[in-house]
Amino acid sequence: MNMKQTMEIGGRECLLYNEGEEPKVLLIQPLDAQEHDSIDSEVAMISEATGASFVMAAFAIADWEAELTPWHDPAVSKRQEVGDHAFDTLDYITDSLLPYLKEQFGLLPVVLGGYSLGGLFARWAVSKAECFDAAAAVSPSLWIDAWCGFSEAHAVYARYVYLSLGDREERTRHKAIAQVGNNVRWEHEHLQQILGPDHTTLEWNPGNHFSDAALRTAKGFAWCVNKINLNK
Repeated sequence: MNMKQTMEIGGRECLLYNEGEEPKVLLIQPLDAQEHDSIDSEVAMISEATGASFVMAAFAIADWEAELTPWHDPAVSKRQEVGDHAFDTLDYITDSLLPYLKEQFGLLPVVLGGYSLGGLFARWAVSKAECFDAAAAVSPSLWIDAWCGFSEAHAVYARYVYLSLGDREERTRHKAIAQVGNNVRWEHEHLQQILGPDHTTLEWNPGNHFSDAALRTAKGFAWCVNKINLNK
């Protein structure tokens, strides 16, 4: 059974995909307006890469920076409210979206994933909530100020963390963003130490930050799904 529904859950619009019979895992992704055009192909790529039955809940994000940035950094945005609302987004997932999904589909493993600031949010969230089994942090904005300090000081509750980056993303004149390569490499080494080398990976993709976002995101979710299904 392959179904797609648009519905309101907890006051937000959600695209709900039910891929296959008896889903074995729940996938959750914040979705902005630009990603609406590519989410169908992303879900199809995840299905092809895993052969698994899953549910994807892609929920609407109205203000990408404000709703996903975990703390204020002027290099991300000069708007002061950016950095104040990531906990609201996390609360939406834990208090509204997940209870609905679990009521409908049962107590399944949960993968949180996203691209860019969505990837940063996914990685941050699995150090703030214990309800996620894996995170797909795809081209994550780990260049945010003080990321490495945060990561070093906080546990990771997920069993698996996927990281990826484009091989040209760190080649930029923007001084903050230019740190993304070093920070992602550091994060991967840190996760290997605390989770184990089989529970994390860092995949390099060709291109800059704006290349093949749907494909990259699908690869991240697929890695997490395959790890969960292999190690049940």
